[in-house]
Amino acid sequence: MFRLMVADFDSPSYFVAIAAVELGFFKQEGIDIELERTYGAHNAANRLRDGTLHFFGGPAYSAVTAFPAWKGAKLLCALSQYAYWFLAIRADLDAKRGDLGALKGLRISTSMAAPVLGLRHLLVESGIDLERDNVRIVPAPPSKDGRWMGHAGVEALKQGLADAYWGNAMRVAIGEQLGVAKLHLDRGDGPPGARWYNFAALTTTERLINEQPQIAAGAVRAIVETQKALKADPSLAAAIGGRLFPPDEAPLIADLIARDAPFYRAIISSEAVDGLNRFAEAVGLISEPVPYERMVASQFCQLWNE
Repeated sequence: MFRLMVADFDSPSYFVAIAAVELGFFKQEGIDIELERTYGAHNAANRLRDGTLHFFGGPAYSAVTAFPAWKGAKLLCALSQYAYWFLAIRADLDAKRGDLGALKGLRISTSMAAPVLGLRHLLVESGIDLERDNVRIVPAPPSKDGRWMGHAGVEALKQGLADAYWGNAMRVAIGEQLGVAKLHLDRGDGPPGARWYNFAALTTTERLINEQPQIAAGAVRAIVETQKALKADPSLAAAIGGRLFPPDEAPLIADLIARDAPFYRAIISSEAVDGLNRFAEAVGLISEPVPYERMVASQFCQLWNE
């Protein structure tokens, strides 16, 4: 039995990995796999290293926390293209969408784990100085259920802790649905190069690739077939959401997947790796750029476009 975990269970960013299990594409490849229905951002990299997890759907840079400079871990393929962080702002604020200057004087809520790295980097590259411009980054309120983080941003606004929040598309959609938030920065909006900070990827270990290359190849094929299926019919996401997501989030997932579907390509380009290297070095995750061949399991690249 193989085990798969995603960084944030109700995030559209990693939904392709969830759907690959739920739609039977791993099974179609002869891979007996269990999807762990939990919030994996905190410990998935360590579990890959320890061998208690085999595949992780999450930020492409996640493995470096347990595999310095990616030594021992590999990106098998992309789940979707480009950085997928969003910023929502209070609905009652008079702020033009995309105006980074409008963030001055605001409190921005975010997870203080990995996502805050992207937020800080975006602000720096936008010329915003936290002290000079009176921008405060505040932690997201704790979730009542550790698995579901979709309301974290909304709760920050409701509790008066923040004026904006940084997170995935589900969190923005919930804020919009409740009328308390509006989209301010979309995927890749912001300073030049922001879309290359990160991407969603399927990560595994070099050990698995070396010892069971047919399983690694099957996992890539499962992701590619899932991307094709969701692009052809995003409504497939609705049934999965109905089985797995909270009642208020399940109705939102199909529209979010339809929105993300144009980004569903498994290819990991040299430009994506260059951007990831620049981001990871800038935020202190690596000390120098990591070569493409060390980071990416390029022996499976012919499967990305099948």
